Amino acid sequence: MSTQDNNMNVNPEVEELSEENLNEQRLIRREKLKKLQEAGRNPFVNETWDVTAHSMDIKDNFDAMEDQEVSCAGRIMAFRRMGKMAFVDIQDKQGRIQCVVKRDDIGTDEYTWFKTYDIGDIIGVEGTIFKTKAGEISIQVKRLVLLSKSLQVLPNKWHGLKDTDIRYRKRYVDLIVNPDVRETFYKRAKIIHEIKRVLEEDYNFLEVDTPILTTIAGGANARPFNTHHNTLDIDMKLRISNELYLKRLIVGGLDRVYEMGKMFRNEGMDRNHNPEFTSMECYMAYGNMESMMDVTEQVIYKAAMAVNGTPVITYQGKDFDVTPPWRRLDMTDAVKEITGVDFHKIDSDEDARAAAIAYGMDAEEVKEMTRGKIIAEMFEEYCEDVPGYLDGPVFVMGHPVEISPLAKRDPKDPRITRRFEGYINGWEVCNAFSELNDPIDQFERFTEQQAQLDSGEDDEAHPMDMDFVNALEVGLPPTGGLGIGIDRVVILITDSPSIRDIILFPTMKSLPNNKD
Repeated sequence: MSTQDNNMNVNPEVEELSEENLNEQRLIRREKLKKLQEAGRNPFVNETWDVTAHSMDIKDNFDAMEDQEVSCAGRIMAFRRMGKMAFVDIQDKQGRIQCVVKRDDIGTDEYTWFKTYDIGDIIGVEGTIFKTKAGEISIQVKRLVLLSKSLQVLPNKWHGLKDTDIRYRKRYVDLIVNPDVRETFYKRAKIIHEIKRVLEEDYNFLEVDTPILTTIAGGANARPFNTHHNTLDIDMKLRISNELYLKRLIVGGLDRVYEMGKMFRNEGMDRNHNPEFTSMECYMAYGNMESMMDVTEQVIYKAAMAVNGTPVITYQGKDFDVTPPWRRLDMTDAVKEITGVDFHKIDSDEDARAAAIAYGMDAEEVKEMTRGKIIAEMFEEYCEDVPGYLDGPVFVMGHPVEISPLAKRDPKDPRITRRFEGYINGWEVCNAFSELNDPIDQFERFTEQQAQLDSGEDDEAHPMDMDFVNALEVGLPPTGGLGIGIDRVVILITDSPSIRDIILFPTMKSLPNNKD
């Protein structure tokens, strides 16, 4: 077999495993497998390999490990045959290392079989660590075993795997051929670990689990995914938030709880949104909005430090210093600064509508809006998209009560709530409250939200949840609550272009003919 097979740039899209769909190179690989099996060398019967060292550990500790015997395993990524010897690069979880294979070291028969191996095959090697005359740290192989045969042809090292659609669908190939992708997901894991460490060690939060399937999709204003439980014969929903369950635990006396997990929202998709995403929510009894500001600053600051060694997040050429404390910005002040409309001086809904229309908002759109809803709409429409205005990090505060059904009213101005949203690069990365714990007020807000839902005025309004109201009647202590969009934090810290680049298997449209 020539080495041409090792350098072909073949689309890794998996096809039906039938003879007519197998290309020439794949047929050759299947024939090789058949010969191996007929010779009693079936690679798929191997169950384990004792790995004693990994590539980067060997390279980083060469002075101490030179001449040591090691056992390694990995995928063949480069193959250079030179008569009675060959150089092969294997890739393990840490990176690549060169293995030098000589016929006299492993035996003529074994070397003959070894020459038929392909890029993509997984091998185990035992040998001695040394440095070649060219100065490359390598393993002098004494024993070599084929542990798994690759029947697909990987993209070659010159062209790689560039098509983003294929990369997301076939992440297993993406991870093999693109080292920077693997590094991103190692960083993601480190960010999540650090956030959990800060919550548990610095703030004494307890990690808990709450239901993903529920009959009421509460805790946020969003459209849920609907399903049906056959045994109970009831309609159920995938959670859009875990907030209400976590606050029930605060009622029950678990004073500091958090959960990091998947949420599901049946909404649009773009560079910052995936229907299935990771969120962290935490609740602190006897805490408030300011307590949650402190938690937010610390978890993001320490996550950035843990991964990049600096509090300055560089994203797409822009720098954001997340060192605490972050800037504070009142929503009504922001609207005044950008539009010139001062809602501090406007008290009635009628006057607020007139001011909004005078500024340029559609009269039909605002005719049923309250003063608070208009402030929120003007902030979203005119402030959020102003280049650089919310680069932050910045906490936006003073949200109207109409858009904050679960937040405590501000005692100085009951028209707004004790709530903030944190922004970096103009993106909302967190949402937090001094939690509403007045059951009567909560019931009235749920009633208003349910009316909007029933009338079709707002299909994302919060549904009534009487059990949660009952929990508040049992008694919720003063509580601070926080939700952080983990995916957006990972995007920023890893400088990734899209949410799909930091989710291992993002949601994708199905391909025709069951090729997905």
